[in-house]
Amino acid sequence: MALGGCANAWAAASSASLPFDDIAGSFAKNEIVELVEEGVVNGTGNRKFEPKKNVTRAEFVAMADRLLKLAPVDADMPSFADVPAKSWYYGWIEAAVQLGIAEGKSKSSFEPSARITRQEAAVLIVRALKVDPGSDTGSGLDYKDKSQIAPWAAPYVQAAHTLGLMGGADGKFRPVDAMTREETAAVLDRILHDNVWSKAIRQTPNMGLQLGWQNGLTTAQFKEQVKNSAVNTLVPRWFFLEYGSTPVSNHADPSLSSWAKQNNKKVWAMLGNHSDSALTHQILSDGHARAAVIQKLAGYAKTYGLSGINVDFENVNPEDRLSLTAFISEFGTSLRAAGAVLSIDVSPDLGTDWTEAFDYEALGRYADYVVLMGYDEHWDGDPVAGSVSSLPWVQSALNRMLSVVPAKKTILALPFYTRDWTLQSGGASSEELTLIQQGYRIRSVAYNRSWDSDLGQYVVSYMRQGSQHKIWVEDGRSLGLKTMMAAKRGVAGYAYWYVGAETDEIWTSLSNAIRYASY
Repeated sequence: MALGGCANAWAAASSASLPFDDIAGSFAKNEIVELVEEGVVNGTGNRKFEPKKNVTRAEFVAMADRLLKLAPVDADMPSFADVPAKSWYYGWIEAAVQLGIAEGKSKSSFEPSARITRQEAAVLIVRALKVDPGSDTGSGLDYKDKSQIAPWAAPYVQAAHTLGLMGGADGKFRPVDAMTREETAAVLDRILHDNVWSKAIRQTPNMGLQLGWQNGLTTAQFKEQVKNSAVNTLVPRWFFLEYGSTPVSNHADPSLSSWAKQNNKKVWAMLGNHSDSALTHQILSDGHARAAVIQKLAGYAKTYGLSGINVDFENVNPEDRLSLTAFISEFGTSLRAAGAVLSIDVSPDLGTDWTEAFDYEALGRYADYVVLMGYDEHWDGDPVAGSVSSLPWVQSALNRMLSVVPAKKTILALPFYTRDWTLQSGGASSEELTLIQQGYRIRSVAYNRSWDSDLGQYVVSYMRQGSQHKIWVEDGRSLGLKTMMAAKRGVAGYAYWYVGAETDEIWTSLSNAIRYASY
């Protein structure tokens, strides 16, 4: 009797030490405890975990996201009609969809409350681990029920089996059975016990340089926007080439420099040319004028405690190619002596007069950083409607840049704007929209939306006043894909035109993309 009482007391104490009262008999007890400590899983209330309960598609995605240390994304517009913005799982599903981890059951529905089957779980977890399953049809599987595995899932089931993440029982895989909460815990915990994945997940990713241009905002407004962003390098538009005896106009605000220093951020003030080709030629072609500009700006760098200067010259004549290169060479030497760095903004090399002035290889040699402006694929006044920054176009432009400029010197600039195109028989016209305006516009009309996997963005179409409109959407999903593409190529960082035009959740999307790309 005494021995039985001791045993009961021991069992009660053991159960009390667990986070839930109903997992002591679960085969995944230890895994559940570990995942609770990692913040990956939680209970269902009243100290219950319900290990035998089926897992929904939304729950599985949320747990996978938390395992990968991704943050929920409060996307400006829902990806699926049945995933409302106010649902608890909205941000988790949006985060996974943006990174290509999860997909809907159809183009318009995710079915978040449906039970996730074992073969669906295999697909999602293999995809989350960025493992290419190849085209293996599962021929190597020896499960008695392998004929029940759907063709679209077979390569993933094979991969999950090979990786040791999912096995069968009694010689069966049970592909259409629902995953239970304890099975899910077991699978996810196996990832944490893989040395490579565990190390990757626990590392803090390097965000690199995060440049944000100031445009149309007061200093106070710019500071507020930067506070809520990932920007670590401020680019205020302070200096411009000018005609006359004073070759550079100065619009500096010293209070921004002081604030940046207090908040551990850098300032790379911008030098512009008003897109004036004649003025630019006049200064670049004159050695004394170049020297005067450089001397002035090197002095400003010291006066305002600048960490760098960002040169943004547009509409430069092709004949000024050598003069521009000489200016960057001389300017870079002078700035480095002042303890600052030099960056120059360039358009993608399209082999046109617009970019003929850029000797990309030489600029990459003499500047500390080259900023590739990954936008204006289709521009204001373009008679052909299209994206301002499709994924294949940006990828092609970046690949071409990296063939002559080292990745460690390359910064990819991304657009916080898009265009609303009006399609008419005589050609297309467009209106520029910030990402904030884009959301308002789309929500104000009856629209059709489809995901273009080739372009890496949604395309929205609607009718207004008898004319068809199209918007190639820039959002967390499209920008995240471009970010991951560039991260794989080892770029030094990213720049954004412009701070204040973005919706709030963009920074979460970009942070997730950089983290996921690091895996």
